[in-house]
Amino acid sequence: QFHLVESGGGLVEPGGALKLSCQASGFSLEGHSVGWFRQAPGKERSPALCFTKGEMRQCYVESVKGRFTISWDNAKNTVFLQMNNLQPEDTGVYYCAAGDLYGISWYDYDYYGQGTQVTVSA
Repeated sequence: QFHLVESGGGLVEPGGALKLSCQASGFSLEGHSVGWFRQAPGKERSPALCFTKGEMRQCYVESVKGRFTISWDNAKNTVFLQMNNLQPEDTGVYYCAAGDLYGISWYDYDYYGQGTQVTVSA
């Protein structure tokens, strides 16, 4: 079975940082696209905050550009989302997703994690 498991969420003060992990089991992330999504309380799920495939990587959502970075560790079959200078509006459940398409839509992906909560509050 294919699984994605996110970890690394938590409570952080404004200006703080967190590093989320998305670890796959049952398949290799190498050769697949991986994207990170956020669902804030009472809001629809965002398009891909940042996504990557092979050597390609980008952050799409304007509000996270310059603060969030996506990276790989192929040996650990894991993709990371480094989040710096976190703000209250970054609060939400963060999901990773993997698939063959390199895109911003949730529906571009085929496998999904269960999410990890990030709360930014003083």
